[in-house]
Amino acid sequence: MGSLQLQDFAAGWVGGAASVVVGHPLDTIKTRLQAGQGYGNTLSCVLTVYRNESVAGFFKGMSFPLASIAVYSSVVFGVFSNTQRLLSQLRHGDPARAPALADVALASVVAGFVSVGIGSPVDLVKIRLQMQTQPYIKANIKLQPTVPGFPVYRGPIHCFRTVLKKEGIAGMYRGAGAMLLRDVPGYCLYFIPYTFFCGWITPDGCISPNPSSVWLAGGVAGVISWGTATPMDVVKSRLQADGVYLNKYKGTLDCILQSYQNEGLKVFFRGITVNAVRGFPVSSAMFLGYELSLKAMKRDQTETNP
Repeated sequence: MGSLQLQDFAAGWVGGAASVVVGHPLDTIKTRLQAGQGYGNTLSCVLTVYRNESVAGFFKGMSFPLASIAVYSSVVFGVFSNTQRLLSQLRHGDPARAPALADVALASVVAGFVSVGIGSPVDLVKIRLQMQTQPYIKANIKLQPTVPGFPVYRGPIHCFRTVLKKEGIAGMYRGAGAMLLRDVPGYCLYFIPYTFFCGWITPDGCISPNPSSVWLAGGVAGVISWGTATPMDVVKSRLQADGVYLNKYKGTLDCILQSYQNEGLKVFFRGITVNAVRGFPVSSAMFLGYELSLKAMKRDQTETNP
């Protein structure tokens, strides 16, 4: 029983790492579209980044999410499947029993809350690092980075320390409210469609879904969950990018109102294409990495203790 629980965490780690490698280039584009200026549409943003920074530009700041998202998915998947198993145990006395919809939803909510606790500082550092090479634009003052051409933060650790020193714990959790509003419904719309599609595509009598149905179900779940999470994601990106140079938003509501007043309703759907498009490969890589490594660990386990 005990080792089974840990396998979910390990498998989540593999899934997370796979998803970062697949998704980071699109994530860079998404962040720049949402919080940067002068990129126009998705395609022109890709071309601008490529022209100015070549391929390396798309992988800027990847080492940090690679380390952190792997841990982060490990926790999300571990918490999700263990909560789900606990609920099945409490409800039916059998942890291995297929969970009811309400159980999947509750486990997703728990995973959402836990993920914000860990993920909020991680995301803040990632976004600050992605945004600091941006020219700072505000009405009529152009604030140059502290030293022109030199970034404010030297790297993830330096960024983490600087934010902690200047803005305290509250600074590390800037945008956490928006992140809760994004992730709690987001995970429900992630795990529920996944569980549903997987069960639907998998032929009866098969214990575990085959890789192609995991790929499809994971991808569809990613598109649904990221598409619907985009408005809160925009708010979160803006709150977290805010503060590289100076603070413009007082909080989640203020950021929503200011963004709406200045740019209208369409601003909340900025990056929705790249989010939905990115949702498919990232999420299918994540679920494939998770399910396949889980299967491999279970196979090893049955071989070692028959």
